[in-house]
Amino acid sequence: MAAAADLKIKGIPEDSDLYKTLAGGSLLVEQTAEDATPTPQEVVAAAQADYGRLLAVLYDQGYFGPVIKITLDGVDAAAIPPVNPPRQIRQAMIAIVPGPLFRFGATRIAPLAPGTELPDGFATGQTAGLGVLKATVASGISGWRDQGHAKAALADQKLTARHKDRVISADLRLAPGPRLRFGPLTVTGNRDVRTERIIEIAGLPTGAVFSPDELKRAQARLRRAGAFNAAALIEADKIGPNDTLPITAQIVESRPRRLGFGAEVSTTEGLTLSSFWLHRNLLGGAERLRIEAEIKGIGGSTGGTDYLLGSRFERPATFNADTDFYALAKLAQLDEVNFFSRQLDLEAGIERIANENRTYTLGVGLRRAETRDAFGTNKYTLLTLPLSVEFDYRDKTLDATSGYYAKAALTPFLALSGADNGLRSYIDVRGYKTFGTERPVTFALRGQLGSVYGPQLSQAPADYLFYSGGGGTVRGQPYQSLGVNLGGGNVVGGRSFLGLSAEARLKMTDKIGIVGFVDAGYIGAEQFYDGSGQVHSGAGLGLRYATGIGPIRLDVGVPTSGPATVENFQVYIGIGQAF
Repeated sequence: MAAAADLKIKGIPEDSDLYKTLAGGSLLVEQTAEDATPTPQEVVAAAQADYGRLLAVLYDQGYFGPVIKITLDGVDAAAIPPVNPPRQIRQAMIAIVPGPLFRFGATRIAPLAPGTELPDGFATGQTAGLGVLKATVASGISGWRDQGHAKAALADQKLTARHKDRVISADLRLAPGPRLRFGPLTVTGNRDVRTERIIEIAGLPTGAVFSPDELKRAQARLRRAGAFNAAALIEADKIGPNDTLPITAQIVESRPRRLGFGAEVSTTEGLTLSSFWLHRNLLGGAERLRIEAEIKGIGGSTGGTDYLLGSRFERPATFNADTDFYALAKLAQLDEVNFFSRQLDLEAGIERIANENRTYTLGVGLRRAETRDAFGTNKYTLLTLPLSVEFDYRDKTLDATSGYYAKAALTPFLALSGADNGLRSYIDVRGYKTFGTERPVTFALRGQLGSVYGPQLSQAPADYLFYSGGGGTVRGQPYQSLGVNLGGGNVVGGRSFLGLSAEARLKMTDKIGIVGFVDAGYIGAEQFYDGSGQVHSGAGLGLRYATGIGPIRLDVGVPTSGPATVENFQVYIGIGQAF
């Protein structure tokens, strides 16, 4: 058929919540949408499937005596052979008589584990939906599983309907079963990653009291190792010796090697070319080695060309299941607007994953660099102790609508030659709040704070100092346009930095959104912010187009205050929100 059939739903007021719920659960509604072009056979299949789907929806809403009739061009859909559908279907009709709404009479579920919270809807006088009953049973079973009773189950249920009173009484009985401990972890499906390493990475506490949370954490550890396409932990059907529960890890390994290339063009930063090679199982224990190279700023206006060659080795579950070891080496050249630097970085350390939202890092590093800025050329060698803590409680990384993100990084450095001892600190905090549902507006705020403590400005490592301007700080201002002005056109980075950003993100459709933003930045020569430095700001509008990996971002910003610039606006394009 060339177009979808016309569909009417009768018997339910169109402005009611029940109508919207039924329409949302109907395949026929989906097949007859304006932009749909199903075949007659697909329409017939959807109509016949809708009997069961709509009945389930009505039961879930507390209607236990409904009458449903679905016709296609006046013929009952159930009577149409799916293998011999009509050539064309013009009119589809769903007629529903929901019947009376039932409510709960007496309700009981027992025994319950201490602290179990039941759904509010499982109470006398509330709507007697099947969904509430299912949620109540699930809550009761979950309560016992949280106490170690892994085989808790529904033992019996008595549902009594009094049609005259439109009341359903529910008496549910649970069987907790014995309290179990984790049995041995068996691994299946692995070929190249050693079994003992998979057991170490999972970190399942064999012998400890069964816990669904521990099971989830073990599965999360296997996923984040990066060596597996899939990793599922399956509970045994039967209880093992001495009240233990054997667990099986079903593994599907990823291809060990991956090669990638990238290219990006910016009107200000020019052409960027990048490439990487990745091995996900270097030594047979899910170790990762990534070697990457990048050339940035080809033909750009933000300095010269930057080069990067680096490698990073990671070994999961090195000291315990939640602590990884890493080692990196990086050789870089930065030809920026106000300084030039060649750097060699060597670093090793540990990363502690406290949970899926909190990560702590501690390392020790050696940096050898040669820098050139307005103070002249300097060669230095630093022994560093990088520390960081990251809290990520955003609902989505690339398009957050709620929650917050915070990261603090401290890098004490001991000058072995060419500089003074000191401490570099940087803090980045972001928060998100959304209002409305039809066209939701998300307000996003970001604050950045940086400091270089210890060395005088002229003795501080030039690549440790701060600048403001550009996509990561103040949009609308040229890249790294704000620093410490020494006079005579000489500008260097500052020892203190403060950045503030605010956005209002309005979602116009499922795909398109618009954004208004204001950014401000401060750079000072002092070690900590005291207001004696310079401030600049920018503002602008942006457009967002949602994709499966994140929104495509287009921002246009203009300078609104600060030192005069020769550029009137800046354009920024990328994937994901600006912060």
